Amino acid sequence: MSTIETTAKAAEILDAIDHQKPLVPFSGIEMPQAYGVIAEMRRRREARGERVKGRKIGFTNRTIWDEYKVFAPIWGYIYDTTLHDFTAARKVSLSKFAEPRIEPEIAFGFGRAPEAGMSPAQILECIDWAAHGFEIVQSHYPEWKFSAPDTVANNGLHGAYYLGPRVKIEDRAAWLQALSDFEISLYRNGELVDKGHARNVLDGPLFAMKHLIDLLQDDPQNVPVAAGEIITTGTVTKAFVVMPGETWRSEVHGLDLPGLEIGFG
Repeated sequence: MSTIETTAKAAEILDAIDHQKPLVPFSGIEMPQAYGVIAEMRRRREARGERVKGRKIGFTNRTIWDEYKVFAPIWGYIYDTTLHDFTAARKVSLSKFAEPRIEPEIAFGFGRAPEAGMSPAQILECIDWAAHGFEIVQSHYPEWKFSAPDTVANNGLHGAYYLGPRVKIEDRAAWLQALSDFEISLYRNGELVDKGHARNVLDGPLFAMKHLIDLLQDDPQNVPVAAGEIITTGTVTKAFVVMPGETWRSEVHGLDLPGLEIGFG
């Protein structure tokens, strides 16, 4: 894609995000071009006053790769307009999302910038806190039919993130072990719909972050992860369609993080 094409595509997709418009999947686009689109979208969103708060990593859960025909992780930006404290999750309007789905995830706050090539243990040394949260993902490609580069250009399918209480990481050895062996149970209207294990997320959230950090080393269009960023690491369970009137609840087993509840209107 030329610079003109990248700029035009970024404008089109941002308009779709702003106004819930459908998109036609790309034809022949490659991953570097798609990441160029979200870099241009970042410039446009910052120019109108939005601030980047971090990144979301998607498709880290190998159990959903066949369902979506996306076979490697991708990422997108989180903005101050899409990141919410969990107290705002009592009644979330779905009208601003395109074909929304819910994903229970683990997020981290970086106290200092990680470096490419770090081990999961070294990455953990850079992290100040962990939290559980729900990401609302969306697809402006009707019926969730897309290629992997399409998902990147649609800002990693990110809609919003509802972040639960932040828990300071102190006993890093205990956290390192727990982050590879926890589970999340997901309930819809009180009924268990799925239970996911840490191993689903590239063998654990720290491995998902390592993938992102190493990937950004070879991306000239997007900056590396910086101190202060919040990184969400992908759904531990399958992603589920959400509808108005539903209440969803999670339970976290094996991590010192509280479960959460979110309602939709």
